Amino acid sequence: MGFQVYLTPYCRYCEMACSLLATLGHPVEVIRVDEAPELRHIMEKRSQRRSVPQIFFGDLHIGGYDDLAALHRAGELDAVLAKAMQAPSGEASGKSPS
Repeated sequence: MGFQVYLTPYCRYCEMACSLLATLGHPVEVIRVDEAPELRHIMEKRSQRRSVPQIFFGDLHIGGYDDLAALHRAGELDAVLAKAMQAPSGEASGKSPS
C-alpha cells in the first residue's frame, strides 16, 4: 500500500505534496490527470473533488496538500496511515481522515 497523487505539472501544491511525502520517505505513484481525461474522471469520482492534488493512501482519501500538511503538522499522519493499513481492504474507501 502506498501513496497515489493525482496532479498536473506546474502545480505548486502538487509539487509541495510530492516533496513532503518524499521528505518523509514515502514512495509516490504520480498520476497526471492532464494527460488523459479518464484519469481526471477517476480522480473526481474517488475524491469527490475537482482540484489537484488529490492524495490517496491505498483506498483512503487524504485530501489535498493542505490536508496532508495539516495531518503532518499535527503529528497525526503516521497514526492515520497505520490505521489505514490495519483496515480491511476497501473499508477506508472514500473516507477522509478529517
